[in-house]
Order: sequence, then C-alpha cells, then structure tokens
Amino acid sequence: MVDCDLKSFFDEVNHGELMKRLREHVDDPRWLRLIARYLKAGMILPNGTFEDTAKGVPQGGPLSPLMANVLLNELDHELEARGHSFVRYADDFVILCRSPRAGRRIMDRVRRFLQRRLKLIVNEAKSKVVKLSEAAYLGFQILRGRVRWSPESRKEFKASIRGITGRTRGVSPRQVIEELTLYARGALNYYMIGVNYAEVLELDGWIRRRMRLFYWNGPKDRHGDR
Repeated sequence: MVDCDLKSFFDEVNHGELMKRLREHVDDPRWLRLIARYLKAGMILPNGTFEDTAKGVPQGGPLSPLMANVLLNELDHELEARGHSFVRYADDFVILCRSPRAGRRIMDRVRRFLQRRLKLIVNEAKSKVVKLSEAAYLGFQILRGRVRWSPESRKEFKASIRGITGRTRGVSPRQVIEELTLYARGALNYYMIGVNYAEVLELDGWIRRRMRLFYWNGPKDRHGDR
C-alpha cells in the first residue's frame, strides 16, 4: 500500500490553483468572489494578532473539506485513469499495489503530479510503501481480512480517558462523568467497526476502575457528593 501524506495540506493549498478549478464548475461570479474572500479573510492568532492568509484554507471551517475535494478531484481522475485502486478522504489517501517496487514507482509519479499540477508537497517523512497488514488508515487496519482499530488509535483513546479521569484535575465527579460519556460514546461509535465485544468489555471495566479511583480520591462537588 502506498501511504501518501500531504505536507500541511490545509495550510499549503494554493489559492490560484483552487480558484482556477472552481471557475471550471461555477459560473456565478458572486459565489467565486465570496469564496475568494473566505480564503483571504486572514486569521487571529492565539496571542491576538492578525495574520494574512496568502495560501491555505481555514482548518475546521465547514467549507474547507469541500475545497479539499475540489482541488484533489483532479488527483482522483488521474489515479482512475492509471487504473489504480485507491481510497481518499479529504487530504488522506492510500493506493493499493502489487509489490514494493510498483509502490515506489506509483509514489514517484504521484509526487510529481501533485507538485506540478496542484502545487502540493508530499511529506517525505510520513509517506511510505508498506504491507497492508502494517498500514493504518483513518485509525484502522486490515488484519487477516478483518477491519481493526490500530494500536495507535487504542493508545490515543486510553490516553484521552486518562486525561479526563485524572485525579488532580480539581473538578467534580459529575463533570467528569459528563465529559467521559461524551468522549467515550463518540470515540467508540467511530471505532466500533474495528473493536470486538471482548475489547468493549475490557475497556468498560478499565474505565469503571478509573472512575472509581477518581471518585474515591477526587474533590467533592458543590453538593458534598464524592
């Protein structure tokens, strides 16, 4: 599998290339002007200073994933024309191949295409050609024909739980339970396709133990409950 990572994609999107492709599909100049203003609106940094945005699209904005698809749609067509099997979600994409040699050849061609046509840079440190069993995509792996969440995803999940249930946080058990419920429900809904029932039971027991330790050692809430 060719695992290709784009270097700081949302920060490096070339406005000229993006607007050129938008003009191919959008006839209304008012929409084009509005999108151009959105792209160049600038941003306020954490220290309160304003910074111009000569390139890139705002991360977290509702329009940014759409803009990513508009720009990378040309990459999809290029890979389809070459007969490659691939999956892309926003700026994350992987390409299946038959051998490491074929994978390296595909990586070189994709790198040149992205640089010349879309003005995007491949992150060499994070891009690689690996066996399918050793690769992870959007937090999942395919092992022996089954979808599993990756060890890194499990590690990040448990680290987040530890952060929420840390005994030195200085918040009430009630607040911790609310945060824990929101996070665990969202994360497990996302990863459920790759988590088996035995793991769910194990994680449930581990989370309950974490919560008991917090309850016994944490601060009292305003009602005097622990």
